[in-house]
Amino acid sequence: MGRYIIRRCIGAFVVVIIISMATYGIFFVGPKLAGTNPAYLYVGKVATPAQVQAVSHSFGLDKPIIVQYATYMKGIFFGRTFTDGVSTVHCSAPCFGYSFQYQESVTSLLKDRFPVTLSLAIGASILWLIVGVSIGIISALKRGTLIDRSSMVVALAGVSLPVYFTGLLLLLIFSYGPAWLRLFPNPIYVPFTQNPALWAQNLILPWISLAFLYAALYARLTRANMLETMGEDYIRTARAKGLRSSVVVRKHALRAALTPIVTIFGLDLGGLLGGAILTEKTFGLPGIGALSIDAIAKEDLPVILGTVILAAVFIVVANIVVDVMYAVIDPRVRYS
Repeated sequence: MGRYIIRRCIGAFVVVIIISMATYGIFFVGPKLAGTNPAYLYVGKVATPAQVQAVSHSFGLDKPIIVQYATYMKGIFFGRTFTDGVSTVHCSAPCFGYSFQYQESVTSLLKDRFPVTLSLAIGASILWLIVGVSIGIISALKRGTLIDRSSMVVALAGVSLPVYFTGLLLLLIFSYGPAWLRLFPNPIYVPFTQNPALWAQNLILPWISLAFLYAALYARLTRANMLETMGEDYIRTARAKGLRSSVVVRKHALRAALTPIVTIFGLDLGGLLGGAILTEKTFGLPGIGALSIDAIAKEDLPVILGTVILAAVFIVVANIVVDVMYAVIDPRVRYS
């Protein structure tokens, strides 16, 4: 197991490097091929020629692309110093760049926004995992009944309805509706350390809206996996030995059926940690997803680059965790 984890970590590091090279090439080689100086994406369209020239020299944009990329990666591990021709700032490691539009380092922006995204992702993932898997198991055990059909109809609705529709609908009913239905305030993020109760109260509607989509997917996937697993020979053998139905479902069928669920859950959670864009914009939450959208609108290249690399890191790490969890959940999985 130890050797396997080491190999996976080395492979993950290589993947992140490749992603960073591809992303850096898209944002820096692409504009040059289109005849645009990438420095404008750092200082904005209203920058003076002196500022553009200073940024180009400070960031090494007048140097070969390989040197530029090496300088950027060096800044992540050792920090960098930036100047726009007027002021000079030092960005401590890990430095993902400096945003002259926000007048702040990208690392600081990500640190400020990450608690919001983390709170949204963790709360919603717990909710959709419990609800989705539970509904899927019940539907599989009650196959063909009214419960099964009703659950799948709700799951189909959850898959079909986008987050920005269900989110606005929840706000309309429970935040701006009749007085007797106004159970939750318009979501405003409150740090957990400041007021845990108010933190949860303001995130309930975003959690439900985001979890509704994923719970529907997990319910359908769990149901399909459970139905397939319940037809295996070892399940029939377990029943023939006289084991109780609850034991057969819990210890034999469910553990095998959860393997694909763990895979999808790890990828979904890793992706959300990189920014739940639609949910954050719908409810006005200042998370990483909202930051990335604002950066795209402002053409703030350092922020865009930083959010892309951070999201890639989360997904790669989630893959490693999922692979390790396989052996814990499914005893048939062994690592050489």
